[in-house]
Amino acid sequence: MAEPGGGRPVTISDVQQLVRRKDEIEAQIKACYELLEGQKGVGMHEPLVDAEGFPRNDIDLYQVRTARHNIICLQNDHKALMKQVEEALHQLHAREKEKQARDEAEALAEAMIQNQNLPQPFAKVNAVTPGSPASVSGLQVDDEIVEFGSVNANNFQNLQNIATVVQHSEGRPLSVTVIRGGRRVHVGLTPKRWAGKGLLG
Repeated sequence: MAEPGGGRPVTISDVQQLVRRKDEIEAQIKACYELLEGQKGVGMHEPLVDAEGFPRNDIDLYQVRTARHNIICLQNDHKALMKQVEEALHQLHAREKEKQARDEAEALAEAMIQNQNLPQPFAKVNAVTPGSPASVSGLQVDDEIVEFGSVNANNFQNLQNIATVVQHSEGRPLSVTVIRGGRRVHVGLTPKRWAGKGLLG
């Protein structure tokens, strides 16, 4: 089926129009069958001649022949139309899938761009003790640390840098920035003494 309007993509309203046309044809077929019913229940295949081979005189032969002819033509139209409806729906569905794939690709590209803008992490959280200051602040295992107070990827040398910042900040909130699931997350962390080891846990 050539797309309606020569190359124009199929729209929902095109499909609705085809369905309306299908309903009209079905109504016409029904009317023709009712006409045959009215002619002493002559269907599509009952003989139109009597036992002696003469045309039946108890029915309107012209009307019966016309109705039968119309039913055959309308059924052919109906079949062709159903094929068009099917193809139009198929095209709509394919376009919908295409759009979905495009949207997903755009979202992925956007995430990639955001990732490029994310700062470089210098450490990764590999354990958080339940009930510790780190746990209370919302730090999670696998968080990648990009800023820990004044320490960042540019001035970080070793974990001693973090230990120094923690000692100097006991009881005072520290700003910690991590990358979690590809996004930047800020956490307020207050190093303090607790039941476990160290000031963070």
